[in-house]
Amino acid sequence: MRPSRRAVLRGGLLALAGAGAGALGASGLPRWCGWDRPPLGGGYAAAADTPAAARHADVTVRYYAETSEPLVAFTFDDGPGPRWTPMVLDTLEAAGVPATFFMVGRHLREHAGLVRGRLGAHEVGNHSWSHDDLATLDLAGVTDELTRTHEVIHEVTGRAPGLMRPPYGHLGGSTLLAADSLGYDIVLWSQQMRERAFAADPDAQVRAIVDAVRPGDIVLAHDVGADRRLVALRRLGAMIDGLRERGFRFATVSQLVAAAAVAPRPIAADPVRAVSRGPARS
Repeated sequence: MRPSRRAVLRGGLLALAGAGAGALGASGLPRWCGWDRPPLGGGYAAAADTPAAARHADVTVRYYAETSEPLVAFTFDDGPGPRWTPMVLDTLEAAGVPATFFMVGRHLREHAGLVRGRLGAHEVGNHSWSHDDLATLDLAGVTDELTRTHEVIHEVTGRAPGLMRPPYGHLGGSTLLAADSLGYDIVLWSQQMRERAFAADPDAQVRAIVDAVRPGDIVLAHDVGADRRLVALRRLGAMIDGLRERGFRFATVSQLVAAAAVAPRPIAADPVRAVSRGPARS
């Protein structure tokens, strides 16, 4: 029986891969394949191989707050930047809405003048110094990224941040250890802007957020990035209006968590939260 064309091709590819692995050696294969820099959609995360660095028994990683109160927290990543951060602050100020900004340290160092004196109603969290993928760094590397950003946030705002969000939502063992040692809670998200999906219909982005938000949600947005971010940012006011019509109030992440601690929780788990929202970028 003659082998199929597919089998022949598969065998040839496997042989080629084997030859390549032999030529590179075991130590060279991960870097050749890019396994040491996981793709945005996933990949391995650095192991927590220094448990002696742990200061507490656990670390909080939060997607949302468990509450039945109609509260929602808007969060903005990657800023500050001169193109859109002032516009976002203007919109929030006009609407009387507090938010949480997860800032990149080097951006805050460069653009401190954009936000100095404008963050009184808002919360500032740590989003690393360089927006590197922290899941690929060891404990020393992650600690340096967070510590440098912590210092510049305190310098500019006069407040020490207590929240951090890892770039891309990638969370490795070293990040958990560094967050623990620095006293950070880790904040991810339960809803997000999807500018690519709604590029041809920005009003649909508004409806998607207004319809999807549930009590206790943490919403991911960006005030720095590609032009597609404007799909959401230019309609931030409409989202706020729509959520207020549904009876929602707005809070920073810390305010949301504090309110949830004293407010009644849902009687049963919300099945909507179990629905996959797909891969995210931050």
